[in-house]
Amino acid sequence: MSSGQEKKAMEASEEGPAPEDAHKCCGCRFPLLVALLQLLLGLAVAAVAFLMVAISPSLLVRETPHWAGIILCVVSLLGFILYCITYLSDERTSMQFIAKLLYFLMCTVGLVLSVLVMAFAGHHYSQASGFVCEQAGEDCVCRLDPDDPIARTFTYEGVGDCEVITGTLTLFFLLQIVLNLTQALVCAVGAFIMWKHRYQVFFAGLQIGSPSTQQWQKV
Repeated sequence: MSSGQEKKAMEASEEGPAPEDAHKCCGCRFPLLVALLQLLLGLAVAAVAFLMVAISPSLLVRETPHWAGIILCVVSLLGFILYCITYLSDERTSMQFIAKLLYFLMCTVGLVLSVLVMAFAGHHYSQASGFVCEQAGEDCVCRLDPDDPIARTFTYEGVGDCEVITGTLTLFFLLQIVLNLTQALVCAVGAFIMWKHRYQVFFAGLQIGSPSTQQWQKV
C-alpha cells in the first residue's frame, strides 16, 4: 500500500463512521422523522383545542390544551435545528451537545405534558358522556344526575344547542386522547434514541492488516 493510501486510511479511521450513516436509525432519518411527527401532532393538538374554545368561551384552560400543542411544536423546531447542524451519535461540538441535551429534556417535558393532557381529557370525556343538559337561554346547563338537587352543575356559555356539548365536545375530548397518546409515544421514542445514541453506542477501532490502518465498527 502506498504512503498516500495509508494516509487517507488513517484520516478515515480518525473521523469515524460516515456522517450520513449517523442520520439513520432502523432505516429512518433521525431526528428529521421524529421532529416532523412532533410538528404535525403538535399542530393537530393545538387546532383541535382552538376548535373546542370556539364551542364555548367558558371552557377551562386544562380542557383546551392548545398550550401543549404549541410547546410540542417548539420541541419539533429544536429537532429540526439538531438535524441542520449535522446529527452525529458522538458530540463533536459544544453546540451539538447543548442542542441534543435540550432536545432530550424537551422530549421528556413533551411526554409529561401529553400524559397530563390525556388524564384531563379522559376525565372530562367520562363526565361529558354522562351529562344531562338543558337549554337556558343562550347557555347550556348540564348535570351528571338531574335527580340529585345538590349535584354539580356545569354551565357552558354561548352554546345555542346542547347537542354540541354531549356530542361534538365529547368527540373532541376523545380525539385529544388519541392525539396526545400518539404524541407521548413519539416523544418517548425521541428521548430514548437520544439516550441510546449517547450512552449505548460508541465506536471501537479494530486493527486489520497493518497497525496503521483501522476500521471502525459499531459495538
